[in-house]
Amino acid sequence: MEIASKYTPTEVEGKWYEYWMEKKYFKSTPDERKAYTIVIPPPNVTGVLHMGHMLNNTIQDVLIRRARMRGFNACWVPGTDHASIATEAKVVAKLKEEGVSKFDIGREEFLNHAWDWTHKHGGIILDQLKKLGASCDWDRTKFTMDPDLSESVQRVFVDLYNKGLIYRGYRMVNWDPEAKTNISDEEVIHVDKNGKLYHLKYQVDGTDQYIVVATTRPETIFGDSAVCINPNDERYEWLKGKQVIVPIVGRKVNIIEDEYVDIEFGTGCLKVTPAHDVNDYELGKKHNLDFIDIFTDDAKLNDLGLNYAGLDRFKARKEIEKELEEKDLLEKVENYNNKVGTSERTGAVIEPKISNQWFLKMTDLAKPALDNVMNDTIKFHPAKFKNTYRNWMENVTDWNISRQLWWGHQIPAFFYGDGNEDFVVALTKEEALPLAQEKTGNVALTIEDLRQDEDALDTWFSSWLWPISVFNGINEPENEEINYYYPTQDLVTGPDIIFFWVARMIVAGYEYRNELPFENVYFTGIVRDKQGRKMSKSLGNSPDPIELMNEYGADATRMGMLLTAPAGND
Repeated sequence: MEIASKYTPTEVEGKWYEYWMEKKYFKSTPDERKAYTIVIPPPNVTGVLHMGHMLNNTIQDVLIRRARMRGFNACWVPGTDHASIATEAKVVAKLKEEGVSKFDIGREEFLNHAWDWTHKHGGIILDQLKKLGASCDWDRTKFTMDPDLSESVQRVFVDLYNKGLIYRGYRMVNWDPEAKTNISDEEVIHVDKNGKLYHLKYQVDGTDQYIVVATTRPETIFGDSAVCINPNDERYEWLKGKQVIVPIVGRKVNIIEDEYVDIEFGTGCLKVTPAHDVNDYELGKKHNLDFIDIFTDDAKLNDLGLNYAGLDRFKARKEIEKELEEKDLLEKVENYNNKVGTSERTGAVIEPKISNQWFLKMTDLAKPALDNVMNDTIKFHPAKFKNTYRNWMENVTDWNISRQLWWGHQIPAFFYGDGNEDFVVALTKEEALPLAQEKTGNVALTIEDLRQDEDALDTWFSSWLWPISVFNGINEPENEEINYYYPTQDLVTGPDIIFFWVARMIVAGYEYRNELPFENVYFTGIVRDKQGRKMSKSLGNSPDPIELMNEYGADATRMGMLLTAPAGND
């Protein structure tokens, strides 16, 4: 046999990977050896391999192969995440091209389309990881919507509700009008935008005098329920106890006083729109103001918008500016640069909105998760990320766990009436019925009288259980696999999901196993281009890892990534 003059990695790597797979060299089953376990950070089911995945999975593969060579029973669990918002958005877009809305076809038919999409795209990234040489136990491949993982999610929801840790209530949320769902604070990306600052004239009731209020969103005047001044602002002593008339709307609202208003900023008069601004929401609660919701779910003005009803918020803004000018209710307009919240998933400008949602109380749950990172029971590499973690955990807020989506784990709450408290929580309708009968005292209630909550759970509510649920440790807490493989040893992930995922997995570990979920967290850096931008498909600044591997081979591409990637540094 003649040896080729040039090494061709594609001929070698593919052949040997197939050989390893045939011989089941990556397979792990419990035995007398000590386990070494890594769970993969599950990529989106519809995703494709990018440079960040390549770096992350190369590091995991190095760790798992080293452990295997050292005689450990090495188990690397692969899998994918159902990615509620991202996947639903893609399916909605595909249906839109066909002239169909998800609401036209209903939930059941929409989910059929979502599953079709998942089956078509779901295996792509896993196949690409095989090309990268990832030595996962592929027989263990999990998906967050697998029946056993779905059951785990439902069980945990019911358990936390019964413990009094999950509740339902109206709160201010970040509304994504394109996805038509609320999203978490961590999914809001603040970007600099060139906008305008509108100085509006509010007539003081019973006089011909006006006060000036500055706003970047004049369309929200329809939701105004007060104007606020600082009680120590001498300029406005004469306003105390008076009312002003909201321009265009014609509604009289009270002047209220609160030291929250910065005397030095703007005009010193603040319009208060409690249903559509986070800070105004707090003022509204404090001063018992009306909460006036003026937007539809797709950010058009509703009937409270008077003749602007049905108009998109940004179109309405232009039309309102014209009307204010015509009625001499606009003192001036200035160019203004400010940070605007946008949705990480759709790019839409976020609309703060009051909404009825499900929340998980986090304060008590967070305590063991904070303590055991700060005392190095769980070690962070590099350790600098402990401060980031501590800051978030010490100021943790209740987790908004519901999403207005159909693709995902449907919330196991069953309504028997129209009231906000007319529901029971149970794994199934059959289990819910006697609870509803007992709660209402109505034994004539039937299963047909119950309807399940339409909302799905936040995607992270399934992935926070990942190190436990991949070994079925929620449904069968004492099974052989969870007792052998858990806790896992090392987690490799990016620092951008330290709150979304790492912190919450640690919380779940202490709540459901009373121990850490992993011993070490290795934070990779973010892969960036020459200009310091995160590599992304949308920017077109990322090389295709598959093309790199086709040209140079997986080994060389992996080695190149590792040589440029010290822990925690971009």
